[in-house]
Amino acid sequence: MMVIDEAARKVEEPPPHGKIGMSTAWRITDGVPGRMMEYRKRSLHPGAAIGVHPIAHDEIYAVVSGEGEVVSDGVTAKLKPGMTAYLYTGAQVGIRQTGTAPLVLIISYPLEKVPQK
Repeated sequence: MMVIDEAARKVEEPPPHGKIGMSTAWRITDGVPGRMMEYRKRSLHPGAAIGVHPIAHDEIYAVVSGEGEVVSDGVTAKLKPGMTAYLYTGAQVGIRQTGTAPLVLIISYPLEKVPQK
C-alpha cells in the first residue's frame, strides 16, 4: 500500500498535447513502485485545453467541477460536474475548458505493461 499526499504532487504547467493555456496538475501516481495505471487530477485554467492526440489505451476523464468539451474522432460532447467521458483505444481525443471556472478532471488510464524477465 502507498498513501499519497496530493499536495506533494502538485505542479503548474501547460497541459499536454499542444500546451494550450495553463493547468494545475496533481501527478498522484508518479513514483508509485510497480504501478500499472496512471491516476491524475488536472485543472484546466480558463481557455486551456489538452490538444487532440491519438490514444493507445482506453482513458477516463471524470469531471469534478467546471465545464468543458471533449472530442473523440471528431465528435464533440459537453461535460459538466458528475459526467465521465470514457475514451476508446485508437481514438483521436482532446478536452477543453469552457465557461468561467477551471475544469477539474480526474484522469486515469493503464500504463504500458513491461514484459517480465
